[in-house]
Amino acid sequence: MLVLPELISLNAHEGNWDKYLQAIYGIFCRDFVHTKPFVRNRRVGLKKMPIEKGKEATFWHFVSTGETESDREICIRRCERITWIRPMIENYNASNVNWWVEFKSGKSGNKRRVCITLHDFSYLVVLDDRDEFILPWTAYPIEKDHQRQKLDRRWKEASISSRTGEILF
Repeated sequence: MLVLPELISLNAHEGNWDKYLQAIYGIFCRDFVHTKPFVRNRRVGLKKMPIEKGKEATFWHFVSTGETESDREICIRRCERITWIRPMIENYNASNVNWWVEFKSGKSGNKRRVCITLHDFSYLVVLDDRDEFILPWTAYPIEKDHQRQKLDRRWKEASISSRTGEILF
């Protein structure tokens, strides 16, 4: 069973945004830059570019929201959970975690995305499966019931497909 670390609060850093950002970036570096997690014997890499404010694109996708890189806005709820991402990736087969694979069509071809959620669908980690390695794409809390229900449906649909051998990860 996966047990997640405590949330990292802004208050624990005296409400100082610069100290907080430095702390959560330090955690990101510890978990993804200085050491590399592995999933099924494949390295978990990083999307480094574009570098914004001296920090990798993957970091910003973990702690902010927005459609375009230059317009992303920090989300404190994402920041608080920065310590959850690596344990969820490494423990995707835990009894209180759901995971499935989805196929997406895009400008650069078909993509295979691995979705990992807590059993109650309250937090989602998305990985981009690049065959030779895995790229963490984003991670965020799911706050609305209808979004959780949608994830539950996607998981159930993928589970049915995987039993017929259509999904490999």
